[in-house]
Amino acid sequence: MKSLWRILGLAVAAVGLSACEPFDDIDLGGGAGGGTAFSRGFVFVRDGSGGRNLYAVDDAGDPNFPLQLTTQGGAYFPAVSRNGRLVAFVQRVGSTFELRTVPTTGTGQPSTVFSSTNTNCAGCGNFRYPTFSPDGQNIVFTLDKGGYSLLARVSTDGRVFQQLTNSGYFYGPSSFMADGRSVIAARGSALNQYRDLVQVNLTTGLANVISPGLGNAGAQLVMSRVAVSPDGTKVAFDASTSSGSRIFVGQLDAQSQVYDVTQVTEKLGSEDTYPSWRGLAEIAFLSDAGGNDNVYRVSATSVRGSGALQLVVPVALEPAYGGP
Repeated sequence: MKSLWRILGLAVAAVGLSACEPFDDIDLGGGAGGGTAFSRGFVFVRDGSGGRNLYAVDDAGDPNFPLQLTTQGGAYFPAVSRNGRLVAFVQRVGSTFELRTVPTTGTGQPSTVFSSTNTNCAGCGNFRYPTFSPDGQNIVFTLDKGGYSLLARVSTDGRVFQQLTNSGYFYGPSSFMADGRSVIAARGSALNQYRDLVQVNLTTGLANVISPGLGNAGAQLVMSRVAVSPDGTKVAFDASTSSGSRIFVGQLDAQSQVYDVTQVTEKLGSEDTYPSWRGLAEIAFLSDAGGNDNVYRVSATSVRGSGALQLVVPVALEPAYGGP
């Protein structure tokens, strides 16, 4: 098992960080009863001896000893509810995809919300990118059907399912607007070629392009997450550039059009991905700096790596931040 000092040494050598908080040696496994009770903080995936499982660490907790939320393996794409009590994630069991939820207490068992075997969505598969509505009553996610990647919505109790978009475009990650009536999503004309941000009305399913100037900021293809700020005035996303995947932040006007897109990170690792809002002033994100996947935080107003970085969770995959 690697000492975290070795991990941090690699990261610091790679990016010249001087503000990282020290950690003791990390227990990569975590534990079902370890850590601090979760209120607000990070959930993430670790790929250990038991396969890909979910972990959570509260802002007041010790990231060396996160709460282990699942033990079955096969967990992907966690998202935290706004009240911090529930995690939505995708469970892969053979060729079956299930959208599940699990409490952040570290003691509850996962519950299946919707399965690719459900007759309400014949031919559905490849679930990914779940996101909670502000009131926690619905989850929007991406699925594959009929040769396209589409958006769908399901109530958290699994009783109501709705396919939101139709064939013609491929949809990627999405995030709810503050009023809960629409989502901002990545969209493209081919799978994983998400060149636009669109606002999708949850009642009508209509999608309007809101990012005409995205390419002017150096962003090429949106990658793994779109995250609207808690107050609905900004949107963060990761996008490919000529130097690798980087984090961007755009402002949202009264008509939800994206403007003043700024590249936040630069040259931290080859891949800076999975941005989350940590309040209104900070962006948390995943980076592979130093050859390890760690979670960092930086000011949302940083320009091309100008902001001071801080390592907050070591050895994590697909992190998401949430809570009241």
